[in-house]
Amino acid sequence: MSSCLDRLGLAAPIIQAPMAGVQNHRLAAAVCRAGGLGSLPAAMLSASDLQAQLQALSQATDKPYNVNFFCHAQPTPDAAQESAWRQQLQPFYRELGLDAANIASGPSRVPFNHASADVLEAFRPAVVSFHFGLPSPELVARVKSWGTIVLSSATTVDEALWLQAHGADAVIAQGLEAGGHRGMFLSSDVSTQMGSFALLPQIVQAVRVPVIAAGGIADAAGVQAAKALGAAGVQIGTAYLCSDEASTSALHRAALQSPAARHTALTNVFTGRPARGIVNRVMRELGAMSPLAPNFPLATAAMAPLRAAAEAQGSSDFTPLWAGQNTAHMQTGPAADITHRFIAAWRA
Repeated sequence: MSSCLDRLGLAAPIIQAPMAGVQNHRLAAAVCRAGGLGSLPAAMLSASDLQAQLQALSQATDKPYNVNFFCHAQPTPDAAQESAWRQQLQPFYRELGLDAANIASGPSRVPFNHASADVLEAFRPAVVSFHFGLPSPELVARVKSWGTIVLSSATTVDEALWLQAHGADAVIAQGLEAGGHRGMFLSSDVSTQMGSFALLPQIVQAVRVPVIAAGGIADAAGVQAAKALGAAGVQIGTAYLCSDEASTSALHRAALQSPAARHTALTNVFTGRPARGIVNRVMRELGAMSPLAPNFPLATAAMAPLRAAAEAQGSSDFTPLWAGQNTAHMQTGPAADITHRFIAAWRA
């Protein structure tokens, strides 16, 4: 099946998932040079940082690349909810000798806007992808006016149909196995979420645009299964987390390579939105899905000091250890080698 991905000239439609917090341009460039589509996560970058990362990426490769943004609605802070959240975290603050009165804002996650587009326009990336739906029609039209391919994640058939109707050139079918944030945007009901190989064929049947499979794909058999079910490409994240070019911390790498990685869960305690990570102490003690967590991304502010203090003591008790369900094939070494193995699997 011919798709918009064909015009990128990739060795195979292998897309490295954008993973904010554990990578920068180095991983994206390595995947691009190897013949896949490398992705730069921009959701946590300021305009100046985005400019610097795009400049570095453009200097590191002349191949097409993807830049990823969040497009969530900014929440209105709720003082009562924030107070209840801080109260729930208070025992952890006391344990670590922290003062909850000194909580500052956490890492910013600003939705895609015209300021981001102003920076992006000078680079006109081949692909721009979004999480949590799509930005305004005006912004989508602006990005597409550069000749850029627009992708976004769907976690249900309804979301895939919505994305197709609102300008996505291809849809990423994000199965429940995927690590990191769920791309869900039409509903917050996690019971609507399906596994990759249940979701993928339903979306392929429902939409006219190409469908990219994501979630739990970590080896050759997974790539070939996705292709057999009609995927026009695959997006792979967890398999790159321990690559040489990833900026995954030592604590996170250790967790990924330990028996603990066999148990992941959806949790909202780190950011306020469901995201899959390795179960750790704070998830066990608060419950993976807390009704008290402020709306995304506001939950991050009160969690950040706990994370910093614990990590300074060598503990990942309060660290979001993002990972998909399939860590059995965790790969180390150069990202190019990992990419070449996935390309070979697609071509087989």
